[in-house]
Amino acid sequence: MAIFLTGSSGYIGAHVAANLLERYRDPLNVLVRAKDAHEAEVRLWRALQLHLDFPKFESYLRSRIHIFRGDLSASQFGLSDEEYGRLVYSSDSIVHCAASLNRKSEKTCLNTNLRGTLEVVQLGVHANNHHGLRRISHVSTVAVAGVRENEVVTEDKAIDWERSDYDPYARTKKFCEHMIRQLLPDVPRTLFRPSIVLGDSRYAATTQFDMVKAFAFLARLPVLPFRPDDKVDIVNVDFVADAIATLHQKDQPRHDTYHLSAGTGSETFRQLTESLAAAQNQRRPIFMSGLERPFTSTVNVLSNWKGSLGYGASLMKVFMPYLVWNTVFDNTRVTTELGRKPIPFSQYSYPLLKFSRENHFTYKYQDWPTAAVGGSAA
Repeated sequence: MAIFLTGSSGYIGAHVAANLLERYRDPLNVLVRAKDAHEAEVRLWRALQLHLDFPKFESYLRSRIHIFRGDLSASQFGLSDEEYGRLVYSSDSIVHCAASLNRKSEKTCLNTNLRGTLEVVQLGVHANNHHGLRRISHVSTVAVAGVRENEVVTEDKAIDWERSDYDPYARTKKFCEHMIRQLLPDVPRTLFRPSIVLGDSRYAATTQFDMVKAFAFLARLPVLPFRPDDKVDIVNVDFVADAIATLHQKDQPRHDTYHLSAGTGSETFRQLTESLAAAQNQRRPIFMSGLERPFTSTVNVLSNWKGSLGYGASLMKVFMPYLVWNTVFDNTRVTTELGRKPIPFSQYSYPLLKFSRENHFTYKYQDWPTAAVGGSAA
């Protein structure tokens, strides 16, 4: 029996896939959108090459990875009845990582997050009725907590249906959690809520640059419109992926919901900027919190411009609410159960920024080796 993993070609999903492949023996059923089998293999290789060399990837592809070419939000994932049946009958647990993070498009969030999660839940119902589902793990977000200010939020106090949400992403992910609880009430479940996931503490390379670009945009400013002692809840992706894999594979996790976050150990703007300034031998920025509103207005205007400045401003417009809410998410549950804490962002932020700048915010993917022979896609 296999773990059905969605989002394997995404940032967090690829980290989870590599973690499961390297530390456990279960086969993986993965859903990849592609026009043919080889394109699906190439897409998966691009996602996993940050973690595996090609010989190891190819060995897993031949022995433990089963690719289903489909679309998350399509009925039965767009699979034939035969393929869908094979997916149902061979999956004994689910890790649902796939999601749209498009915070500006409600349509995209509705289609990918709500319709996609409904399809995942329906597969879970079929698998549970056929042979029993060991567990469903769903990767949500701390943004389900809605509009907050100056708080420490625990898992059980995060959902408040009367509270406004910042964007369609947060709103749809809140409904996804509700859907899983209501439609799979008898299946063991684990809900994971990452905070701002930014970089891998083990190495500087990354394939995900949107938040890094916003971070780089701020790093260039001599004046920052923030309160210096506000905390920013940033967590390293290797901690997030390890927590998801470990707790999904655990027979009986202690809780059904976990904040994958820096928690009360989150660093302040002052700590982050001092660390970055020291690493670059630069003067640290000046904080002027009174500029928050004019800064936000300026960002909103610049976000409509073309070019790199406009793009950086558009990213800032999206992430700004999560930078000024001075809210962190208690991580006592996960750190107690894992016996370790996330790595502080200040310890790896400069290598991440340096790598991103030197590579012009792109990752130099390796091509598929010409001598390799594909063919293990389902």
